[in-house]
Amino acid sequence: MATELIIWLIPLPPLLAFFIITLLTTRSKALSHTIAVGAALLSWLGSMVVFFRAIQVEHFGEHPFVSSIPWLATGDTYFRIGVQIDPLSAASLFFVAWTVLMIFIYSVGYHNYGQPEGDHDLPGLPPHGATVKDAHGHEHRVLSVEPMYSRFFAFIGLFAFGMYTLVVSDNLLTLFVGWEIMGLCSYLLIGFWYGKPSARAAMIKAFLTTRVGDVFMLLGLAYLYSQTGTLNYREIFYNAETLHMLAEHSSGFLGLSAAALIGILLFIGTVGKSAQFPLHVWLPDAMEGPTPVSAMIHAATMVSAGVYMVIRIFPLLSAGAEHAATPAMLVMSIIGAFTALFAATIAVAQDDIKRVLAYSTISQLGYMVAALGIGAYVAAAFHLITHAFFKALLFLGSGSVIHGMEHGVLHTGNHSVDPQNMKNMGGLRHKMPITFWTFLVGGFALSGFPLVTAGFWSKDEILADAWGHGHYVVFGTLALAALLTAFYTMRQITMTFLGEPRTEEAKHAHETPWTMTFPLVVLAVFAVGAGWVGIPEHFPVIGGLVPNWFHEFVGGTLLEHPEAVEFNIIPLLTSLVVALGGLYAGWLAYRNYSQSRVDAAEKALGGLYHLPRHKYYFDELYDRIFIKPAIWLAESFTSAWMDRGVIDGFLHWVAYITGRIGNFFRDAIDKPIVNGLADKLADTMKWLGRVFPPVIQTGRVQQYMIMALVSLAAFSALFYYLLVMTP
Repeated sequence: MATELIIWLIPLPPLLAFFIITLLTTRSKALSHTIAVGAALLSWLGSMVVFFRAIQVEHFGEHPFVSSIPWLATGDTYFRIGVQIDPLSAASLFFVAWTVLMIFIYSVGYHNYGQPEGDHDLPGLPPHGATVKDAHGHEHRVLSVEPMYSRFFAFIGLFAFGMYTLVVSDNLLTLFVGWEIMGLCSYLLIGFWYGKPSARAAMIKAFLTTRVGDVFMLLGLAYLYSQTGTLNYREIFYNAETLHMLAEHSSGFLGLSAAALIGILLFIGTVGKSAQFPLHVWLPDAMEGPTPVSAMIHAATMVSAGVYMVIRIFPLLSAGAEHAATPAMLVMSIIGAFTALFAATIAVAQDDIKRVLAYSTISQLGYMVAALGIGAYVAAAFHLITHAFFKALLFLGSGSVIHGMEHGVLHTGNHSVDPQNMKNMGGLRHKMPITFWTFLVGGFALSGFPLVTAGFWSKDEILADAWGHGHYVVFGTLALAALLTAFYTMRQITMTFLGEPRTEEAKHAHETPWTMTFPLVVLAVFAVGAGWVGIPEHFPVIGGLVPNWFHEFVGGTLLEHPEAVEFNIIPLLTSLVVALGGLYAGWLAYRNYSQSRVDAAEKALGGLYHLPRHKYYFDELYDRIFIKPAIWLAESFTSAWMDRGVIDGFLHWVAYITGRIGNFFRDAIDKPIVNGLADKLADTMKWLGRVFPPVIQTGRVQQYMIMALVSLAAFSALFYYLLVMTP
């Protein structure tokens, strides 16, 4: 089969799965997840075929796989849409396909397929367990199957379709279509358990917050189209004349060039989608959805899409940056570096196992954004891919932990214990060994554990680029963020898995089924091995043993292949110190937590601890300066004054006037003239009826026939005169 045709077909199976499950198989759980997983497998297979064909093409960046069709008529021409796989999208297709497939498989076990239906489970609420009898007739509680099982697989199928569409697209318009499909799916899946008020609030928050960024992104797309007449990647980002024109043309806004303004507008879309400061507030609340949704959002689709988009438009962002960073790149480096450190400080003070990872995602995305801001194109793409693997592993691992803790909650019957709170855990390494070892691999990759984890190689490359190009403030900020990352990761591992169980529920936790542990093992392999394709050639001892394939391959996406930064011992030593030092400090501070129950971070920060604990009160701040004023405006101005005062008042006035006019017509025209004339005519007819019947209605047929003939003759003469004689 032709490669281009396969690319067109890659997004199709998840979309078909969405429609088939929604319309036909909702009542069959087995058939629904079989269709969904089968669709993910087909897309994975197509992605692997395309990927391995791509890496066999020499100078693939110059000769990508492309195919397009005319779509919308634009005067004498057509706006064309199509598919394109170049080095960047091929590498992205690889991680999307693997993570999506693993999440789909994991979801079967997570939603307790094969377990009985709950005693009191309701659609829109998490399952609460079922009572079963064993062989001896003893009753005990077990996990129950998700009431909306089929609905979940339909939604994540649509989610996967949106991401695949975004990756294979050859233009920014269909990229935006996939972007918005994922925005819809985030709303549907974050609020999947819509019976919970917190889930309803979280889905609305996510949808509206990301819409803020999307509005600016749409403005950027419109401005870009107005300047170039196209949104095709090859016609804009790989056309030196177009890029030069955009860099030289003034936008008329704050002295920015057209390229700078378009770049900033598009980047604001990423700020919303990838949860960068100040639009970061939606992502932690997205934890209200089922854990596979968290993994989809944080690793496979949603937030990855935001960074993918700015990597894709990097030639535009850097247009005109011969000697200094462009305004767009400067904005990105500031926001990215600040977000990386800001989110890391919050993660240190969180107790919910998923919220720690949520703030970690915000921080790591900040790394990628800052890397693009300093021009480290390949490093940003490298960290995007390695992060997808180890963050998917960590989220699925956290879901496995929660699943095991929920079993303990059902065993004890104490539903007041939060199965997501790390303070209620401890000692789970013995209860859940596969989850522990795979989570440890993911945590070490996130921390940048030297040499053996993928996270080390991608983070080290970002730090090396920052140091090598003289961005020392960015370097220092990211290094500090990396130190905190290693610290809170070891805090999480220690509080969750090490020591002794701190609750009865933790004592009765157990390992999850193979459908959940198998994806963990697969992702753990990538959390280690994905970094080996990007080992710098000049790295001490092992450099050059394995070719730096990633830099050569993905770097070929750009017009000019970026040069690898020269090796410097300072970034390497910094990476080693912050990773190993942070991990050791975290273990040292929390190794005795099971006995002391004292949070070392809280003890060290004292009164300042409440700031990161409460996320620096940004939710409260936004509530005060945005939400409450919007509610006041809606209630006091829009509803009370505009709607009920102005609009309703005008309509009531119109109703009063039309009522008076109606009364006038009724009293002055209808009753005396129309009704009076009709009454007079009726009276005349009655009089004629009384006078003429004795003369006309005699009962003689001959008389009636004579009258009919006379009438016919009279009317015939009249018609003849009118139609023939009259000229």
